[in-house]
Amino acid sequence: MYNYLIIGSGLYGAIFAHEAKKAGKSVLVVDKRPNIGGNIYTEKVEGINVHKYGAHIFHTNNKKVWDYVNQFAEFNRFTNSPVANYKGELYSLPFNMYTFNKMWGVVTPEEAATKIEDQRKEITGEPQNLEEQAISLVGRDIYEKLIKGYTEKQWGRDCKDLPSFIIKRLPVRLTFDNNYFNALYQGIPVGGYTKMVENMLDGIEVRLNIDYLKHKEELDAIAEKVIYTGPIDAYFNFCLGTLEYRSVRFENELLDIPNYQGNAAVNYTDRETPWTRIIEHKWFEFGKDENGNDLPKTVISREYSSEWKNGDEPYYPVNDEKNSLLYAEYKKLADSEQNVIFGGRLGEYKYYDMDAVIASSLKMAKRELN
Repeated sequence: MYNYLIIGSGLYGAIFAHEAKKAGKSVLVVDKRPNIGGNIYTEKVEGINVHKYGAHIFHTNNKKVWDYVNQFAEFNRFTNSPVANYKGELYSLPFNMYTFNKMWGVVTPEEAATKIEDQRKEITGEPQNLEEQAISLVGRDIYEKLIKGYTEKQWGRDCKDLPSFIIKRLPVRLTFDNNYFNALYQGIPVGGYTKMVENMLDGIEVRLNIDYLKHKEELDAIAEKVIYTGPIDAYFNFCLGTLEYRSVRFENELLDIPNYQGNAAVNYTDRETPWTRIIEHKWFEFGKDENGNDLPKTVISREYSSEWKNGDEPYYPVNDEKNSLLYAEYKKLADSEQNVIFGGRLGEYKYYDMDAVIASSLKMAKRELN
């Protein structure tokens, strides 16, 4: 009999498993995928750690979380500075003085601020949708070239049909700073995320290729408590209806050249290009292998955003009013389940950054294990 059966070997499950083992508990982790790590799984291809389920860049202001993950991996000093490609014009992200200089030829912060202020005036009164909200924050030029097409591809809806709250704020910097995150600590685990999760699960029994919901009865019978990190609606057999997600599809290509785009992430912000962005994985680790040698080949991933349908990988919860109300009903069912804890992005139907998942798992472990 195990003290804990943990469903899913992503960050939430792996950290809870690590803490439970440290507290002297017996633990079994099962995952329906053929690999550990959930969506942060990295796969080695030609010496490159490929982010198999999309780019994951660790960033946090939480020193406790930063110190915690550094037990399991050494982090490099990667800084996320995406580039936007609008019909062949390249702009720095997030919006900063490099962006404004390229957009308008302005040179001083005062000139940039004046330009934005002039364009914002177009919207009078309370913004009624995402388009109006964006223009009221950054003006029409930036909206048209850098926000509109990208956002519409991301959500599969016209910006006029999206609620304004999705972009309550847009980072606008009147400095030459194109570090995307305002985080004190940032980087990528040297050797990839899979290695980091392996270290978390060291000495813990893990069974892969097992679909918990198909074998629920027999698996529940061998553990006192279940930590469930899968989709909450699937756990209850969708009895109240299906929660909505956005999904992402990746097209990966191995290229026999050393450098495809010169940056880890390039966003394609026009509506006509079908993909939202291209990731070139080697630049997360500066184009070098673990011994510091230059890598002769490169792997790129084109990302396509899509509506989630059954059988797809659920990525982003659609936290609109309808889905939030449905989740609240599922949450009531979850709270009445004895000996089951629902955690993580799918278990809590919540868009979580990695550091927040770690903090949440540690908080639950502390509550459970002390």
